[in-house]
Amino acid sequence: MNSLRVESLTTGYDKVNVLHDVSIEVAPGQITCILGSNGAGKTTLIRSILGLTPPRQGRIVWGDRDLAGEKTHKIIASGITCIPEGRKVFPRMTVAENLALGAYLETNPTKVRDNLEKVYETFPRLKERAAQLAGTMSGGEQAMVSIGRGLMADPELLIIDEPSLGLSPLYVKENFNVIKRINGAGLTVLLIEQNARQTLAIAHHGYVLSQGRIVAQGTAQDLSNNDEVRSAYFG
Repeated sequence: MNSLRVESLTTGYDKVNVLHDVSIEVAPGQITCILGSNGAGKTTLIRSILGLTPPRQGRIVWGDRDLAGEKTHKIIASGITCIPEGRKVFPRMTVAENLALGAYLETNPTKVRDNLEKVYETFPRLKERAAQLAGTMSGGEQAMVSIGRGLMADPELLIIDEPSLGLSPLYVKENFNVIKRINGAGLTVLLIEQNARQTLAIAHHGYVLSQGRIVAQGTAQDLSNNDEVRSAYFG
C-alpha cells in the first residue's frame, strides 16, 4: 500500500501564495484528517494533490511517484479519488448512472459489477433507489451517492472534502460511520473537515491548517487534548 507525502509545499494563485511550507503524511490504511476553518487553505491542498494547482515549491509523493507535473486523470488512475465538497451529484441522472460514472476508467465489466455490488452492500438504500433521479434525493442520500461514486473507482486513497457540510446531525453521524467502516476494510482516507469532534473520533492522525500553515499535528488523541485545538474547535 502506498503512502502520500506532501513535502514543504508552497503554492497559490497568481502572485499570492495560499499554502506555505506545508508537510503532511497520509499513512496507508489509516484515516488522516486536515482540520481548518474556511480560508485555511484546505481546498488548495486538495487541488495540489490532484494536480489542479501545481506546487511552486516542494513535492507531492504517492508511493515512490512524484506527482508534480502529472495530469489529473493520471493521478486519479494511480489510485487516488476525491469526493468533492457539496456532494455534486448529477441531478438529472439516476443513482445507477451516477455510480457508473465513478468507474469510467475501469474497462473490465466484471470488475465494475463487483465494485457496484460492494457499493450496494455499503449503501443498501442506493440499491433500492437505483432508478431514482439523484437530484430528487435528500442531502444525506446524495452524500451516499457521492461516496458510492468515489468507491466505484476502487481507489487506494479516498480524499473526502467536508462530508458533514450541509447535512443534518443524523446524516453526519451516518456518514462518519460509513467512513470508519470503509477504512476498516482497508481503504486509506484523507478527511478534510471543520467538524473536529466527529473527525477526531474516527481519525488516527491529524493536522490543523490555519492561514496556509500547519499549526498543530499529532495523533487524533493528541489533537483532542491540545488546548489550542480544543479552544478553537470545541469551545
